[in-house]
Amino acid sequence: MRGQSDMADEQIGIRCSIMRGGTSKGVFFLEHDLPPAGAARDRLLKRVMGTPDPMQIDGLGGTHLVTSKIAIVARSRDGNADIDYTFAQAEIDLDVIDYTGNCGNISSAVGPFAVDAGLVAPTEGVTRVRIRNTNTDKVLVAHVPTRGGRAAIHGDLAIHGVPGTGAEIFMDYTGTVGAKTGRLLPTGAPVDVIRLEDGRSLELTLCDVANTVAFVRAADIGLTGHEPPAFFSGEIIELLREIRGKAAELAGFVLNWRDVEVVSPFLPFVMLLAPPRQGDVAARMIFMNRCHGSMAGTASMCLAAASRVSGSIPNELSRRTSGEVLDIEHPAGLMDVSVSACAASTGAMSFERLGFRRTARKIMDGTVYVPAR
Repeated sequence: MRGQSDMADEQIGIRCSIMRGGTSKGVFFLEHDLPPAGAARDRLLKRVMGTPDPMQIDGLGGTHLVTSKIAIVARSRDGNADIDYTFAQAEIDLDVIDYTGNCGNISSAVGPFAVDAGLVAPTEGVTRVRIRNTNTDKVLVAHVPTRGGRAAIHGDLAIHGVPGTGAEIFMDYTGTVGAKTGRLLPTGAPVDVIRLEDGRSLELTLCDVANTVAFVRAADIGLTGHEPPAFFSGEIIELLREIRGKAAELAGFVLNWRDVEVVSPFLPFVMLLAPPRQGDVAARMIFMNRCHGSMAGTASMCLAAASRVSGSIPNELSRRTSGEVLDIEHPAGLMDVSVSACAASTGAMSFERLGFRRTARKIMDGTVYVPAR
């Protein structure tokens, strides 16, 4: 680890950047500035974020899951990519750091970070950055607006959930089908049925693009699908925890659904769907037992892909099941994503276009300090 000592080795300093990517914010590191992957790195990253502590008062975390994220970046060891990027989700009040999935919003800041760090040679206008996400071993492509050899930030793109406007970054996720399971539909079926502990049967669609998501009709669990994020607590979260655990069993992530919090705390996501008031489909995304305040980029890709699968719950509830755009209604507004499916059998479906538009901005370059002991 390349750091600097301070106050007679009382603290260790590690260089980092804080970046906003889409509707998330995270701490970005160059991989060679950190210990190798393993327990020492995990301890360091949790200390950087201030985890576990609901206030994250002694670290850089912002007390929300969307502001408790980490990106670790290096030149790629893969000839098909320019950058290797590892995503880490730091829990807030639990002593957990998870690497099982990717974050689409944070991934939108990886290209600009790599350009500014000199890891990728910039091209005036737009720089194409091929990013291998090590969590899923899939390559995504960031089209980064570039001016004067640096990532541009000024532009006209507005994103619901982010103040102001910025330069448009298009994230191409066509290469992320089967990110965790190797299949678009992990079970091979557009709809599966799980049995809840209270005896009820519940239909869901399990889809794996960018990250694995279990889609459920909000009405099937007595909700409208338009509830605010603060609504999701207590008994409803316990029900969603069970649904997530049983979806994890279907996906092969756990042997027993009750072990999901320990074995697979990040994936699968659960997304509740409903007819929209605006846009094409209303969605509430649950991850790590909390409702997302807007929409995860990876989950938007999974929803867009699943909306093109005949017989799936997203296909049933979406107003638009063909064409090249899907407008997702989420708690902070709308997110438009690009999707164009190739004509193929369900199990072999591929996509000519699958992506979303984000903005990103570097907030800080500096040194973060952690106690040496």
